[in-house]
Amino acid sequence: MTNNPRDTSDSDAKQDNQGKQDVKQGIKQPDLHAKSIPNSSNKLVGYLVLSVIGMFGFGFALVPLYDVMCDALGINGKTNSESVIQPQGMQPDYSRSIRVEFMSHINPDMPWDFVPEKRTLDVHPGEVIQTQYLALNRSSEPLVGQAVPSVSPGEGATYFNKIECFCFNQQALAASENTVMPLIFYIEPDIPDSIHTLTLSYTLFNITHSLNAEPEVVEVASNMRSTDSLVAH
Repeated sequence: MTNNPRDTSDSDAKQDNQGKQDVKQGIKQPDLHAKSIPNSSNKLVGYLVLSVIGMFGFGFALVPLYDVMCDALGINGKTNSESVIQPQGMQPDYSRSIRVEFMSHINPDMPWDFVPEKRTLDVHPGEVIQTQYLALNRSSEPLVGQAVPSVSPGEGATYFNKIECFCFNQQALAASENTVMPLIFYIEPDIPDSIHTLTLSYTLFNITHSLNAEPEVVEVASNMRSTDSLVAH
């Protein structure tokens, strides 16, 4: 019995169609949406980490930036950043006096009260003087401050020497805590006769977040990676 060529062709076509269906069913289509979620989350992690690093860098650079700006404007008379010892045998010059004015400035993001105990003192060159500043943390959380001093006129800054100063160290206060911050200084006897007044000014910066920024970067990145792991599963 002879096979009908048409029947054979129909049979082959059915087998080809069945094979194609089997192949399609065997291929698992990729879930493009599922892959896009981790990628988006990874980008978000990167943005957050960069943002925190940027905030840390800005906070860390805030104090030196203040110095640079003051230098550019000609208003920054830098004083000693470490304790000095009064030279042995230095004698006060009672024939003249220098008026020292004390000022305080607070950076806008620092919720402290910060004032000098006395606004002015008349000081003999070579005389050791002790005074103090008063500080109060008005916030409901512990904060760390850094005071940056400057003396004007700038010419007189090199003659103004601090034996003890709260600006040598960071100042930490608990919520609602207050403190007395001592200042001991002297003016060198060879200060020019043309200088009759010195203005000592402190600007207080909030450096709390700058000190805590690095651990925050690690914590944010760690938390975001954990979230990515949950999404992927």
